[in-house]
Amino acid sequence: MDLFRPLYWKSGKLVLLDQRELPGREVWRELETPAEVAFAIRSMQVRGAPAIGAAAGFGIALAFRAPGGSPRGKFERAAAAIRAARPTARDLFAAVERMERAFAPVEGRGESEIAAAMEAEAIALSEEGIEACRAIGRHGAALLSDGATVLTHCNAGALATSGYGTALGVIRGAVEAGKAIRVLADETRPFLQGARLTAWELQRDRIPVEIITDSMAGHFLKSGEISAVVVGADRIAANGDAANKIGTYSLAVLSRENGVPFYVAAPTTTIDRSLPDGSSIPIENRTSEEVVEIGGVAIAPAGVTARHPAFDVTPARYITAIITEKGAHRPPYGETLPR
Repeated sequence: MDLFRPLYWKSGKLVLLDQRELPGREVWRELETPAEVAFAIRSMQVRGAPAIGAAAGFGIALAFRAPGGSPRGKFERAAAAIRAARPTARDLFAAVERMERAFAPVEGRGESEIAAAMEAEAIALSEEGIEACRAIGRHGAALLSDGATVLTHCNAGALATSGYGTALGVIRGAVEAGKAIRVLADETRPFLQGARLTAWELQRDRIPVEIITDSMAGHFLKSGEISAVVVGADRIAANGDAANKIGTYSLAVLSRENGVPFYVAAPTTTIDRSLPDGSSIPIENRTSEEVVEIGGVAIAPAGVTARHPAFDVTPARYITAIITEKGAHRPPYGETLPR
């Protein structure tokens, strides 16, 4: 399969695919400032924890292309804007921390040298993200049988990373290993990442995919048709509790009830060892408009508001394995993840 990159560095700018416009249009945007990158993250032009992390790295690098101001001031202003964009994805904060480690040894050098060093670090972060996804795909492919039907939730594919994907990377890895895989994609209300983005990606790669509404998942899990559930993650606590798009927890419980393995695929940058368990994972609450409207069209009575936690946390006890670039880790995660 051709490697699809939803964001990349070109001539001193971050070029990214505006995912709000898919599947109807492919709109590419060129971003030139950290503020533009922070807005792109907040408004979901770019989304998915690893992709947010890659965008964050490029956003920091862009700060050093503007004239004037001290290097330290540029870094701190860019870092603050990007950290405030969205709270749940660990990769965003890991990227800022990595860029700070790269900045420290060059802080006292000339402007052009600092800018070049930060650009190189951001590019390396993005490229390493792709290689991590490929490794996740190889490790995860071994867990899927030939002829498997896989249920996914949200979008954890190339669009959610620098390329290749985490959960969809597992599916791509299995297909590249010669296995026949078909996918049922939860539509993933309210932002419809499954219907709009996962289906778009898999159709592009000619991997068989059908969309189901979120409320149909229990029916298909009970029917025996689904071989495995594979999802991504935005933050994983030290004990293996995993935050992912709202609705993931329900799938995990339904999978356990019906004896279907439930896999979480994510790079090690998504693991937050500072949090002992999922109760401390910050959960983003987004606007009710994203629930009561679809594409700007109202689907609820005027004046009615909605609740919109963007993520939920799946307890580690429901997760069959956590697949990272280092391998497929089994419980007890408090022991296996550190190793």
